[in-house]
Amino acid sequence: MAGEKVRNMEEFARMSGISRPTLSKFFNDPTSVRASTRSRIEAALEQFDYRPNIYAMNQNRKLTKNIGIVVPLLSDPYFAEIARNLEQRCIAAGYRPTLFSSHGDTALEVEVLQTLRSLKPAGVLLAPLGRASDNKALEAFCAEVPTLIFDSSVEEIGLSFVGSDNVQFTTHITDYLCRTGEPPCFFEMKTPANPNAHRRRQAYIAAMESFGHTPEVVSVEGEGWGFEEIGRLGGHEALTNKWFSTNTILCSNDRLAIGLLTACYEQGVRVGRGQDCAIRVAGQDGHPHSRYTCPPLTTISHNYDAVSQTAAIALFLAIEGQLSPWKSTRLEGQLILRDSA
Repeated sequence: MAGEKVRNMEEFARMSGISRPTLSKFFNDPTSVRASTRSRIEAALEQFDYRPNIYAMNQNRKLTKNIGIVVPLLSDPYFAEIARNLEQRCIAAGYRPTLFSSHGDTALEVEVLQTLRSLKPAGVLLAPLGRASDNKALEAFCAEVPTLIFDSSVEEIGLSFVGSDNVQFTTHITDYLCRTGEPPCFFEMKTPANPNAHRRRQAYIAAMESFGHTPEVVSVEGEGWGFEEIGRLGGHEALTNKWFSTNTILCSNDRLAIGLLTACYEQGVRVGRGQDCAIRVAGQDGHPHSRYTCPPLTTISHNYDAVSQTAAIALFLAIEGQLSPWKSTRLEGQLILRDSA
């Protein structure tokens, strides 16, 4: 019977020979049962491959005050900023937030979810990897733990989704670039780490066609989360081979744009809006460091406060029992004009 799947706690109690009340005490607080009993239960959990439905149990016991915040890469300044906003909102609401990074790794994202299960969180704010996520593992976790998905949507799982409106992002900045100079090329990775990149490319193509221009997409090699170096190496290749058909480049995200700016500097290509400048470069995201590039980067920025507030409030209401039908909330970005374009 090793590895047999058990469907509920009643079955687990019958098959393990441990009483239902003892199991309930253990799952609510493992230290409330004797060490020998804990060992028997833990061995049975391994044998019968059983995990209790913590989400359902939370409805029948006092919730912990723990909230998990999970992002793909905490060293990414965008995710660091949004996590900081979420953390502060959780603290202000009386919760204890804990930050996790999946470091762009599918297996580690699943491991983080397993760790969160053991913490018995009141809820979780989760930015999944997206394309690289194990959707079955995400779905199983969200069935057990109240989870609000943000940044990157993955089907209709969790309580709801909150993120930025990528179509509005790209359409708005494409319109600006078309009105103020040559229509832009779109600079991207061939294998983007995040599905938001696909939406931005599609929005760029649709916007260019609606404005009466021919879309020009320049895709460079690169995979993973090292966007700056991918942008730098790809930028060198594109500049050397004259892949940009206009003097305006719209990058899929600000980190790629930062890499492209470095490639331009290294090749002696002057970036900006002045008469002595060869090209214009713009990004998307409102990267916290985009103000400090050289020249400062024109971008369209996430509304960090609105995204974090909307996501946190939706989770808090769900924790308090105010569950609503699943919905997707996408918030508009703000165009920030600087010297690069």
